[in-house]
Amino acid sequence: MSFSVLALVVLVGLLGPLVAARGSWRIPAVIGELVGGMLIGTTGLQLVNPSAGGFQLLATIGFGLTMVVVGSQIPVRDPAVWATFGRGAAGAALVGVVAAALGVAIAVGFGTDHAALYAVLLASSSAALVLPMLQSVGLRGTPVAQLVAQIAIADVFCIVALPLVIEPDRALEAALVTLAIGATAVLLSAILLRLDRTDLRRRLHLFSERRRFAIELRFSLLVLFAFAAIAQLADVSIMVAGFALGLVLAAVGEPHRLARQLFGMTEGFFGPLFFVWLGASLDLRTVITYPAMIVLGISLGLGAVSAHLVARAVRLPLLHTVASAGQLGVPVAAVTLGLQTGMLAPGEDAAILLGAVITVVISAIATGFAARSAALRAL
Repeated sequence: MSFSVLALVVLVGLLGPLVAARGSWRIPAVIGELVGGMLIGTTGLQLVNPSAGGFQLLATIGFGLTMVVVGSQIPVRDPAVWATFGRGAAGAALVGVVAAALGVAIAVGFGTDHAALYAVLLASSSAALVLPMLQSVGLRGTPVAQLVAQIAIADVFCIVALPLVIEPDRALEAALVTLAIGATAVLLSAILLRLDRTDLRRRLHLFSERRRFAIELRFSLLVLFAFAAIAQLADVSIMVAGFALGLVLAAVGEPHRLARQLFGMTEGFFGPLFFVWLGASLDLRTVITYPAMIVLGISLGLGAVSAHLVARAVRLPLLHTVASAGQLGVPVAAVTLGLQTGMLAPGEDAAILLGAVITVVISAIATGFAARSAALRAL
């Protein structure tokens, strides 16, 4: 991979901040980055080769770091969220049941054998997407805490389940690797929390900050790559490795300096590069050949919103249930794994991303209406 290609990738990645610049639209920057990748990749001008080894390696690192950010957004230390955990879990379970039924119906309707994959997609939410939306409009209160609990539970279960449904023939092996990484993450969290009580972690943080050694960042990358090495040895995706590290950081409390460093690395370079690579890997011309995939994408998007409406049964307000349907991390991961394993049908990758975009738009609209409704009640 040449520096000219890197410069081109960074250049088109600037479409992300460009389309996300208008805050009231609540368009995620990744949408612009995906479009930029499509313009220079397989669908468009074919200026880059997404299968090139160097490009794939950097994109895989970006995928892992993106999942670290997703995991770190899970509010595992928020007492308000824990107070509504029961109802949040019940809501996530109800959504999962309806999503399973809709997944089977969609798979039968479109003649695929991906019912389990569709079920995971329909049941998923995105803490990294919906939480910033809620914060941007100032929504608070018990319904929001319950919504966050439901999204967090769905995030964890769907991200763990995704590798298992992508390659069902290797589900047992993937499950064992996931359990090994999960157990290591729990042990690491316990050690770091114990270090907090001895004040050693704080002193190490101050030493690193004073000497500008970035020890915490180096340690975080070491853990990420060690987890990724475990996954690679078993031929399992880096996705779970990144998400597990993110959960560790969320559990022990991420220092502000480390948060800034990870944010700079991920959002400044590796994250946009990953999404540009993903966009470059998609071939939207297959959608013209298989127009049914457009209908599949619409079905997945509307099906996800429909499945999340069932959370009304646990007293989640209607607009909050619609907002909870916003998803991006799991569909992106599904497409990434699908491209790597070759398990998706032609055009199915684009259909999954189309469904995700539909949920993002509907979730943003619902969040805006919920904020206006709350403002009117406060008058």
